[in-house]
Amino acid sequence: MEWGWGVERGVVMSRVWGGDRGSGTVWVVAFAAVVWVAGVAAIAVGGVRGARHRGDAAADMAALAAAARVADGGRSACARAREIAADSGARLAQCRVRGGDVEVSVTVRLKVPMGIGDLRVVSRARAGPVGRDGVP
Repeated sequence: MEWGWGVERGVVMSRVWGGDRGSGTVWVVAFAAVVWVAGVAAIAVGGVRGARHRGDAAADMAALAAAARVADGGRSACARAREIAADSGARLAQCRVRGGDVEVSVTVRLKVPMGIGDLRVVSRARAGPVGRDGVP
């Protein structure tokens, strides 16, 4: 490639600019790759947030269902919590009955794209007896 300016048929041309042919394609491909990565990352973050909310709801419902069965015994209460968690798309990881209080922990599994793999979102909740007029 030759450097410098030349005149051809009355039009001033730069011989340096002649070597940039096709660079727009490279920039468009690079920009498209950045947009794609950002989109996949946004989808992954949205999936994790959705799994967290699903886990929180499952833990809350499982704890409330177990608290309603505390009078039947701890084993019955935790069995009900396991059923509710499974129906909510989660897995009961832990259930403790202490007096009238029930503490549950549930997990929700999530497959994240871009080779990150499987994640496990853990949510916890606690429920207990309600006294007269809804005050503990």
